[in-house]
Amino acid sequence: MSVSAPSPLRHDRRLLRWLVALAVLAPLWWLAYGRLTDFADAALSLIGQSRSNALGEALHFFLYDTPKVLLLLTGIVFVMGVVQTFFAPERTRALLSGRREGVGNVLAATLGIVTPFCSCSAVPLFIGFLSAGIPLGVTFSFLVSAPMVNEVALVLLFGMFGWKVAALYLVLGLAVAIGAGLVIGRLRMEAHLEDWVRPIIEGGAINTPDANPAWAERLDAGRTHVREIVGKVWPYVVAGIALGAGIHGYVPEDFMAGIMGRDAWWSVPVAVALGVPMYTNAAGIIPIVEALIGKGAALGTVLAFMMSVIALSAPEMIILRKVLKPRLIATFVGVVAAGILLVGYVFNLVL
Repeated sequence: MSVSAPSPLRHDRRLLRWLVALAVLAPLWWLAYGRLTDFADAALSLIGQSRSNALGEALHFFLYDTPKVLLLLTGIVFVMGVVQTFFAPERTRALLSGRREGVGNVLAATLGIVTPFCSCSAVPLFIGFLSAGIPLGVTFSFLVSAPMVNEVALVLLFGMFGWKVAALYLVLGLAVAIGAGLVIGRLRMEAHLEDWVRPIIEGGAINTPDANPAWAERLDAGRTHVREIVGKVWPYVVAGIALGAGIHGYVPEDFMAGIMGRDAWWSVPVAVALGVPMYTNAAGIIPIVEALIGKGAALGTVLAFMMSVIALSAPEMIILRKVLKPRLIATFVGVVAAGILLVGYVFNLVL
């Protein structure tokens, strides 16, 4: 029994429906985003609170940041879902295959921005990249960049702190990813891959046909991306904003400035050490970052904490243990942590 392919007319109708939907939803998104302060003020007044006390200030933070983060998250995840149809894992492997160290590390880290694969994808991606002939160090540059310098982190940083902070985070995050990959590549630690991985690598590259979906299918992918990503992370968003609201409303400024201020040299290492055991994502951690900074914490210290949470989380290390021996995992953590420490000190120095 043969299956007929979708007709061009059907694709055209789907694309037309998408264009109409975007023409309606995009202005509504922009209007809602521009009235967030009015919404928070009205909601606070409706429940009989004001910003003159700690509870009212915390509630205002929550009522303002929750729709703001969810609107930003939905919009950028949709766009990046469409972008990722041009950068499927197979195409990413093809782009990186045969690249030498240096150029390969830069390209891999850059691709990590537009292909934000989560830690649950680390094992199959790691094997797939190595089996395609991509050097170990280049693969690590991608694995550092993908979770840490992703589109969610950059857009939320831009929305909350402006383009200068987002741009500096982008540059220094890429530097960490590139530097970590170069160091691990130079150490020649292929022997510290788990034994079962090597036969897969020696089996040669995986050849996957290169798909070229129609625009209606790309937009469908964006919608699916929103459903899967936003549907998965929204509890982290709400929990992170609730914690941030508590910090914003109740934690004294002097306390946070003393723990995470720029004057204490040990604050950056402590922030990184605290971040590693935690597990969340950029959408959940950035509202906490905003609240901490509002209470006097140094930007570099807080961003080092954020980087350690999303790039060196304990669950990701557990997943990577399936393919890496302990010495390679320890090297990976040490090199990336050193880069994050440097980023924290640089931020504190220049901002």
